Amino acid sequence: MMRMQQQQVVAVEGGVVVSNGGGMESPDDSSSSSAIVYERVAAMASGSAVVVFSASGCCMCHVVKRLLLGLGVGPAVYELDQLGGAGREIQAALAQLLPGSSNGGAVVPVVFVGGRLLGGVDKVMACHINGSLVPLLKDAGALWL
Repeated sequence: MMRMQQQQVVAVEGGVVVSNGGGMESPDDSSSSSAIVYERVAAMASGSAVVVFSASGCCMCHVVKRLLLGLGVGPAVYELDQLGGAGREIQAALAQLLPGSSNGGAVVPVVFVGGRLLGGVDKVMACHINGSLVPLLKDAGALWL
């Protein structure tokens, strides 16, 4: 089971989930639940050099995972549809992190590189095409060559 950090996540700045350094809020506070979910996302996103939040039946998630594997990266993959209620909460938090995802479209895949939010399939593919994905992966320690 994952250990939770004792910092409250309050914002996303420059693609990085940041915290204010404060402790956990009281359980009766209405924002404490969402703060805990953001905290969980931050811990999961920084747990490996590359993290993919995915859904097991999502074709675009499959594309992103195959691309990363083809480049020699072994990402940590979280299949949100297999996590029950926690997966739905994480998916809702990810929807808040991605600009333009509130239109009811698919939220996954969401990719973090070096603990920083890279984005969805469109951003991953754009970085791959323009040649910036491999340097990002090297800087994060996901690729050595």
